[in-house]
Amino acid sequence: MELSICESIVSLDTIMKAHAVIKDHVNLTPVMRSTALNSIAGKTLYFKCECFQKSGAFKFRGASNAVFSLDEAQAAKGVVTHSSGNHAAALALAAKIRGIPAYVVVPNSAPKCKVDNVKRYGGHVIFSEATMKSRQETANKVLSETGAILVPSSNDARIISGQGTLSLEFLDQAPELGTLIVPISGGGLISGVVVGAKSRNPAIRVLGAEPKGADDAAQSKAYGRLITLSHTNTIADGLRASMGDITWPIVRDLVDDIITVEDTEIIEAMRYCYEIFKVVIEPSAAIGLAAVLSNNFKKNPLWNCSQNIGIVLSGGNVDLGVLWESYGLQGHNLFGDN
Repeated sequence: MELSICESIVSLDTIMKAHAVIKDHVNLTPVMRSTALNSIAGKTLYFKCECFQKSGAFKFRGASNAVFSLDEAQAAKGVVTHSSGNHAAALALAAKIRGIPAYVVVPNSAPKCKVDNVKRYGGHVIFSEATMKSRQETANKVLSETGAILVPSSNDARIISGQGTLSLEFLDQAPELGTLIVPISGGGLISGVVVGAKSRNPAIRVLGAEPKGADDAAQSKAYGRLITLSHTNTIADGLRASMGDITWPIVRDLVDDIITVEDTEIIEAMRYCYEIFKVVIEPSAAIGLAAVLSNNFKKNPLWNCSQNIGIVLSGGNVDLGVLWESYGLQGHNLFGDN
């Protein structure tokens, strides 16, 4: 397989090196199956359950690779990032394990459960406005004040290589897989997965799953150039970011297609996971199953040749307060008066 410059920055070699760095720190997450969901989908589905990863999401892989790859002088100054949630918590936990400070710029619109995770792991939370401009400016201010090392959430070779370890595990656990469906936002996860998976099996198909209310990746693939959106609107708060100069060329060249779904389809897939699969996931993690069940996928030429499908359940950091409120249970004692 001929590699572009960006694919050379992230390669099977860098992913294998990342695995060596992080293997003693991350969980080997299970691959689970469901006869009921297979029947509903009309396909054989395999779920890589990163909701059981440390910090509750796949992001701990890349964050661990970034943190544990720092030399001692770099590490002593700590790390800084801006993130709406899962990367923030993952970086805070990785930094805590290494014993260094983590400064995390969080938009004031971030889900409370994800902010609480950052604080629980010892991260120093600095709030910003929800705009990317405010997040970046606040992070730059922290960088100048602390001298810490910036660790982006997606567009970084250390992060992408760390996320790519997921694909090597997945294919070891389920070598019969012919198609992988992966959430896409900033592109760090799918970039690592597609490089790792296609280095192992060039014939494997890798599809992105994206909300229609934040479909910059699908538009970028369609027009052959990087498109960013000025506004997004989706329940999947972890899928509102945009690709960068490292992730976009990998997605452009290697990802086979992007399946877009409505928020109603994400919610339905989330319900299936709760009621049938008995697994707690966040909306962003449900999008892979939503894509498999969608009419958009059934109309896609890849539908007919995709039988053994691997789905990445990317995280389980759902805000249960919001969930209870949606059921009219806010303020109720669900467990009685013990």
